[in-house]
Amino acid sequence: MIQQILAYGTLLVAAGYLVWKFLLPKSLFSKGNNNSNSCGQDNCGCS
Repeated sequence: MIQQILAYGTLLVAAGYLVWKFLLPKSLFSKGNNNSNSCGQDNCGCS
């Protein structure tokens, strides 16, 4: 009985981690983080 509970719990944790890591959009977790791919204030010659 306890072995089944532990096995199903481990399975749920693993499935939840995979969903969180690969399937959820990253925009849900970025709070005001503005990554505009700029190279600084003067653009320093990078494109």
